[in-house]
Amino acid sequence: MKLHVYVHNQAVATLESTDGFRHVMAYHPDIPPEQFVSLLMPVRTESYAYPELHPLFRMNLPEGFLLSILQEQLGPHVGASPLSLLSVVGRNAIGRVKVATPGANPTQPPVPFDLNGILRGDNSQEAFVDLVRRHAVSGVSGVVPKFLSPNTFSEHTKGTLATERYIIKGTTTRLPGVALNEHLCMEVARQAGFPTATTEVSDDGQALVVHRFDFEADGTTRKGMEDLCSLLTLRPEQKYESTWERVVGRIKDVTPQAEQQNAALSHLADLLLLTYALRNADCHTKNIALLYSSREQIELAPVYDMLTITVYDDYAKNPPGMSVDGRSTWMPGKALERFLQARCNVMPAQTLERVERICEAIVQVTPQVVVATEKYPAFHETGKRMLHAWNDGMNSLRLQKTWSLPSLDEPIAAAKFSDPEPIMATKVEKIGRSPLLGQR
Repeated sequence: MKLHVYVHNQAVATLESTDGFRHVMAYHPDIPPEQFVSLLMPVRTESYAYPELHPLFRMNLPEGFLLSILQEQLGPHVGASPLSLLSVVGRNAIGRVKVATPGANPTQPPVPFDLNGILRGDNSQEAFVDLVRRHAVSGVSGVVPKFLSPNTFSEHTKGTLATERYIIKGTTTRLPGVALNEHLCMEVARQAGFPTATTEVSDDGQALVVHRFDFEADGTTRKGMEDLCSLLTLRPEQKYESTWERVVGRIKDVTPQAEQQNAALSHLADLLLLTYALRNADCHTKNIALLYSSREQIELAPVYDMLTITVYDDYAKNPPGMSVDGRSTWMPGKALERFLQARCNVMPAQTLERVERICEAIVQVTPQVVVATEKYPAFHETGKRMLHAWNDGMNSLRLQKTWSLPSLDEPIAAAKFSDPEPIMATKVEKIGRSPLLGQR
């Protein structure tokens, strides 16, 4: 199979695989240097051979729920090879790179999307499944939908759909209130003054709309975007198999301008502190990305996918997604301060100032959490757990005994929140054991 690769809708390369394993990307002759496909693949005459699909192209391949929808629409063969899957979704990728089959139009208009219908309408699991059906294969002809039970959505922890301008996220029974959870965490990042993706929550609290941030100031030209999973040449399933030290190292490798490198590392320090404060155990290499207009204009992407994941039973005992100084613990102590100084050029006094900003932002957003628990009964336990987790998170950032940081004890008491319900241990299915046998 051979596919065409486009940058800003201009054909720049071909991508092919003859055996399903080794993939080769070759630039067309006379492509200007600024039309590079990846920060790791500058324009050159020699082709780029890789033992599997190149990391950049793997970055946007759907998984889980969205893959189930595509297989329902197009047949189970869609996931048989990465290249066949890319041929289906490659025109809808985030960033400036598109991939399409020969003869396909990379500029084909997307399926019209009604944002108001999401924000004001029904966002039940059934409605979300229908929404994904309508948009997941945008630009693909000959689709004959079959039946897919909404229960399929329940089996996955997250459901996410990317459209031309927005990323839509649904709520599942496994992660109750996750849309509100993420929106309120993103509000903390905003209040702290960090670059943050714009989010909106539907009236019923079941859907989160994230405004895409891979556009230039003109609102039409796409920026390049590569997450650190791709830049570290990891497979998506290896997204946790890295460290904050490796992330810093790769950012330094691909940002040649000292000023922009320092800015990216400064924002990375903010993201790391926010991760500890909000107890986001799901901060991994796919949730950190670089945006760029050229090799001379590279920046860290705004905060996205930030949520207090440890409030959910399946994640409650999870440590941070990546280690600092070889340690994966929510009480990093001096190791975190040393890391920020040695790796990100953030001095202790600057660390304190950032921690204070984050803690103040948490205090400011806390009333919104309380209001949400009153407005949405299904969010009550999640919201209560969030405030307890944030309280613990702020305390964990007291990296020096002399630091005076706020507490959420009073607002938690004022809201009459009890201690969180005990964490329910996840039942592990015993493979090979018949359900007809008695329990023992």
